[in-house]
Amino acid sequence: MKNLFLSTLALLSVTFSNGQETAKNAKAATGKTTPVKNIVIVHGAFADGSGWRGVHDILVAKGYNVTIVQNPLTSLEDDVAAVNRVLLNQNGPVILVGHSWGGAVITQAGTDAKVAGLVYVAAYQPQAGESTLDLAKTEIPAEEKGILPPDANGFLFYSKEKFHAGFAGGVSKAESDFLYDSQAPISIKAFITPLTQTAWKNKPSWAIIATQDKSITPAIQYTMAKRAGSVVTEVKSSHIVYITHPQEVANAIIAASVGATPVK
Repeated sequence: MKNLFLSTLALLSVTFSNGQETAKNAKAATGKTTPVKNIVIVHGAFADGSGWRGVHDILVAKGYNVTIVQNPLTSLEDDVAAVNRVLLNQNGPVILVGHSWGGAVITQAGTDAKVAGLVYVAAYQPQAGESTLDLAKTEIPAEEKGILPPDANGFLFYSKEKFHAGFAGGVSKAESDFLYDSQAPISIKAFITPLTQTAWKNKPSWAIIATQDKSITPAIQYTMAKRAGSVVTEVKSSHIVYITHPQEVANAIIAASVGATPVK
């Protein structure tokens, strides 16, 4: 397993370098790029969109139009419908960003003609025929992972005992407690529903790997990014990398906004 993990790291380094070199050569040849200015962000399970305030403010200060979708987390279909409603109101091309479960949502919704590129932030990157649960089962979960069995209504919650270590590492215990108290449960139906579309097969993609993630094993993140051909950024962070490292996440989104645009 260790050798496989190291081999994956090496291959991804090549992918990242090649992506960077291609972008640099294209810009050098023409001297001009026009970034995609619309950013739509899709949050993951056990959270809502409010945690994206830091990334939002950085992007807005740089002239981007940012919209944060509030997913109902009731099913894949319902979350995709929420994204589609937002996409309908965007004026021009869009960079679609997804965290965690939100990666599955943007993979399904990202086939929309307005979507120019995809950014996966410590996120699942399924393909058609796969569910999020299928991918989650490909590696042994970290001991800190604390997703509880579904309740009587079929919804999943994250345990209080494991929330800080398993989900919200890198913030204070007080902030982690607030995030736990305000968590948004997700229907088990969402996790077990296979996708029917794979946006990353036809759209360029970027992936932020949270190397200290205890909710989505980093080995799974690396494997998914390699399969999708995503340009990779590694961040030494827990699962909530968008809260603990907003500048690095914003930088990756900005890179996508330039790299997804035809050079003029």
